[in-house]
Formats: sequence, C-alpha cells, structure tokens
Amino acid sequence: MIGLGTVARAWMAVAAALVALVVTCAGAAAQTRPAVAATVSAPTAYVANGSSGTVTPITEATSTAGKPIKVGTSPAAIAITPDGMTAYVANNGSGTVTPITTATNTPGKAIKVGKDPYAIAITPNGMTAYVANAGASTVTPIATATSTPGTAIKVGKDPYAIAITPDGDAAYVANYGSGTVTPIATATNTPGTAIKVGKAPLTIAITPNGKTAYVVNSSSSTVTPIATATNTPGTAIKVGGGPLAIAITPNGKTAYVANGDSGTVTPITTATNAPGKSITVKLLSPLQVAMAITPNGETVYVTDASDTVTPITTASNTAGKSIKVGNSPLAIAITPDGETAYVTNAGSNTVTPITTATNAPGKPIKVGYYPQAITLTP
Repeated sequence: MIGLGTVARAWMAVAAALVALVVTCAGAAAQTRPAVAATVSAPTAYVANGSSGTVTPITEATSTAGKPIKVGTSPAAIAITPDGMTAYVANNGSGTVTPITTATNTPGKAIKVGKDPYAIAITPNGMTAYVANAGASTVTPIATATSTPGTAIKVGKDPYAIAITPDGDAAYVANYGSGTVTPIATATNTPGTAIKVGKAPLTIAITPNGKTAYVVNSSSSTVTPIATATNTPGTAIKVGGGPLAIAITPNGKTAYVANGDSGTVTPITTATNAPGKSITVKLLSPLQVAMAITPNGETVYVTDASDTVTPITTASNTAGKSIKVGNSPLAIAITPDGETAYVTNAGSNTVTPITTATNAPGKPIKVGYYPQAITLTP
C-alpha cells in the first residue's frame, strides 16, 4: 500500500515525468501505414490545464494563446500524432481521452479508458495511442483512425509512465506500485513478463537506437537499464537522491537524470552505463522536476523549485545562470527547430517562452488553471 506522502510525490511528479520525457512516442512495426506530413496551419503548442478541464493552444510564431478547448476533468497528459493532425488528452479525473483536431482545435467525442489515466504515447505511424491507467493497473490501446478503445492490457500496479521503442515493436510501462516494468508487444497488444527494477519506478526513456530503456526508480535513487532485445535488466546505476526525471540526448550518448532530493543532475554515459560527476543546480523540488534537451543536444533545461529554469551545457556538463519563469514550473517542451523552450507555470497559470539562443525569458502567456503538461506539433 502506498502512503499518502508517496502518492502526493508521485502525483506532483507525474506531469514532469510525462513531459520531460523523453517518452519515445514510437509505433508498431506490424502496422504499416506511413506517417502523413503535418497539415496544421501553424506550429502550435498545446497546454493541458489540470484544474480548468481545458487545453490551451499557443501559436508558436507569435507566442499567443488561442481559445481554450474544453476536454475532460483534470487533464494530466497530452500527446500529438506524428502527422500533427490530432492531439490526444488523457483526462485523469474522468477516465477518458479527448481527441482534438488540430486544424480547427475542435474536441471530439470523449473516449472511455481506465481509471486515472496519467500517461499517453502514440506510435510513430500514428495508428495507435497507448494510455496508462494508474488507477486500474491497465493500458488502453486506442485505434486513432476511429478513436476506438481496444481491450485493456493488464500491467503492474500504478502505471505512471509509458514509452514506445523507435521501431514500434514494444511499449514499456513503468509500474510505480509494483517496482516493475511491463513490456507490451504492439503487434498483438499482449503484455510480456514483468521486469523487476528498483523501488517506485516513475519515469522511463528509451535511447534513439531503441536498444536500451532507462527506468528512473524514485525511491531507490537508481536508474535501471533494460536491454530491449531480451528485456533483461542491467545493474542499477546509482544517481542522486529522489530521481524524478530523465532525458536522453538526440545522439543517444548521454542520459541526464534530475535528482529532486539532492538538487543535482547526474549524467550517465550510455555506452558504459557509468554515472558522471553530479551537476549542482540552483534548487530542485523534492516533489517534481521537468527536463528537456534541445534538438541539437547542446543544452539541457531543468525546472527549479525556486521558480527558475537552469540550462546545462552538455559539452562541459556545467550549469548556467538560472532563468526566471513563473510560479511552480511543472513541465517543459522545446520546439522542433530548437529555438524556443516553453515552460508551464502551475502556480501562476502561465507559460513562459525562453529563447534558447540567449536563454532570455519572454512575456508570460496566460493559459488555464494549473497548466501541468505541454506538447508541440511536429
């Protein structure tokens, strides 16, 4: 049984786990429909507002917010199909997923999934969305062509995160309550044997070559590497206290782990799984941390408990000057061109755009109440 403090920690961390993430939205190899070029009229950021039951679209070119889109209760996670045509919103409070047509920002009919959906990932061919239902210990596959939910897939207790391999052959689900990861064969939607990892796995990320899944074990201060070819866990990698988020560089050479309790970031060399010297940042929250890496791999952005974001230069693994944002930054996402990082500020109901070339924050963008997740069109 999970204590109230542990549940609160997981709840506060889940938004960062979902968006930092580094969750690899890949797809089933058995499904052969090719990805379609994006048809969205302009690159757009979509922000899930947990306390207002809405999603706010932000036009990236002007950093202006559009009309809020009504979704379900307590939207906790959001993902967009590779063609950019549909955003899927997991509504934790109503046990549903709302599809949004991005061309018109129109919500579709709510899709019933399991209890407490917390995480969502979409296959790279865009054909299936996988939803982790924390309260039901299941994963619901959704056929995106028809927005139809399939049979729920049984996984471990309290699944809080899901990642899909780049080749689309498997989805990996981190089960917080059972200390395991469940691999799912996407061709058949069948779960494999649970993989034992550390205590309270909260976040999972997969290397760009798909060979290794890294699982952040928040209560054992370790990261467990899993060889995806055999689903075999490797030796746990010791990191800082209370790790909450992970991000992997685009070249796959380094994984960065944010440690909430120790206020550090640990770089891990993926070739050897050796942790490097801890990078001290200004102040990390013991409850939640979000991370994102620029597409060129040069900078890691980490949210701080002091209402700032710290940039880390990957070439030297040194922390730069903290960037002031809004109150209680919860999530961060970087535009595909790498020019702007968007930070959701749950305490001030805003999103702060950061120009990555100068690390200068822009004017806060007003969104809904408690913005806790953000994603961008391709």
